[in-house]
Amino acid sequence: MIGAELLDDPHAAPGAVRAQLADIARLNRLFGGTRAVVNALEPFLRTAGETAGEGGRGNGGERWTLLDVGTGCGDIPCAAAARARRYGITLSLVGIERIPAAARLAQAAGLTVVLADGGALPLGAGAVDVVIASQVLHHLPRELAVRWIASFDRVARRAVVLADLRRSRLAMAGVWMASFGLGFRRQTRHDAVVSLRRGYTRRELNAMLTNAGVPAVAQYRPGYRIVAAWAPTDIRRRSLREY
Repeated sequence: MIGAELLDDPHAAPGAVRAQLADIARLNRLFGGTRAVVNALEPFLRTAGETAGEGGRGNGGERWTLLDVGTGCGDIPCAAAARARRYGITLSLVGIERIPAAARLAQAAGLTVVLADGGALPLGAGAVDVVIASQVLHHLPRELAVRWIASFDRVARRAVVLADLRRSRLAMAGVWMASFGLGFRRQTRHDAVVSLRRGYTRRELNAMLTNAGVPAVAQYRPGYRIVAAWAPTDIRRRSLREY
């Protein structure tokens, strides 16, 4: 692993965790982190909404469960829930978080939070409709990240969305300079650069997806983001059987 970040430490001081997560939520809003996840999830929501309309249910409402692994303060799943409502879908939000201070913030935002490690999801196969993980995998060694990806595919019924950072020297310099104008704390500035150094190229993330047995393709998105989204393996297998 390259460097160390505050959020690598499950025993980090609660006040520091709260301050950094507030900074990260602003970064997500301003520089594409939230948009990358929500836009990748939207095609699955749209398809379900159109299918419901064809079946005569209209906006009578489906209810899905969304699991956010490493949810932080819960800002991204809350944004996903707002987008889902456009398609008549209510998302029940569940967060996995290993840092107690972050778990409390996510709970206050309306999530049901499980204090656990994302590598040992306390869930069975197909237990939730959607799994998302944003800016989580770069905190892990590559071999471990591959196992996490495979586990996400196992527990999701409808969709998995991974979003992380695209490694870039230009982005490192840009976030460093922007952090002063935005009033970010020094620890956030340091960790943002470390996170980008840990980020992935498209080739690297595609190799991880392949090793996890997931035939998804990573795509670059604005704000030096990289995203992969796919229907879980069991869904694809069932579709092939039906065909």
